[in-house]
Amino acid sequence: MFAVVQFPGSNDDRDMRFAFKSALGVDSRLVWHKDTELPADTRAVVCPGGFSYGDYLRCGAMAKYSPIMTAVRRFAEAGGPVLGVCNGFQVLCESGLLPGALVRNHQLHFVCEFVYIRVEQAATPFSSRCASGDVLRIPIKHGEGAYFADTELLARLESNGQVMFRYCTPEGEVGPAVNPNGSVSEIAGIRNQAGNVMGLMPHPEHAVEEMIGGTDGLALLGSLVDFVVGRAQ
Repeated sequence: MFAVVQFPGSNDDRDMRFAFKSALGVDSRLVWHKDTELPADTRAVVCPGGFSYGDYLRCGAMAKYSPIMTAVRRFAEAGGPVLGVCNGFQVLCESGLLPGALVRNHQLHFVCEFVYIRVEQAATPFSSRCASGDVLRIPIKHGEGAYFADTELLARLESNGQVMFRYCTPEGEVGPAVNPNGSVSEIAGIRNQAGNVMGLMPHPEHAVEEMIGGTDGLALLGSLVDFVVGRAQ
């Protein structure tokens, strides 16, 4: 079962549930932020996009204190796969489950558009349906999506293969000109050193049907489904 955490202010929780349940055919349920335990049959946790707690203080700063996050941390520390998308990525960084931080877009305005991201690591639970170098077209919608890591942390992320996605052109070229928010090194998503926790700013759950812009998001969410099913066999 895929547990989709629902915070006050989440607005992509039902979209994420739809992507798993209707587009990919796996059991997916909403889990309220005040719950103190994950359902016993949880096989993966997803922190969705939105504006948890109204983004007071800064994005994700209050959500990390939700009772459910203690259970999410235990789940992750035990090796369970955890995915954070947009605000969920911010929550995972604030909670210490992922390194670095998400800060205000460098142009200081909200961005909402389709972008291209290049897959940097394919041998992971979140990207196994891809090959390194693949380019995916997936939408973003955020005001604080610029990933920041200092020089030392960035070097560790690069050497450990923790950078998962970078903003790029349709042809896969990376550079500041195609960086929509000012993220350091054009980073769109990272994973933890153990490899079981990943966060990204683009929204794969909004790219699961051709009629609303494409299905490239299924490559990422489907990879997680494959991983969970493989573990159960």
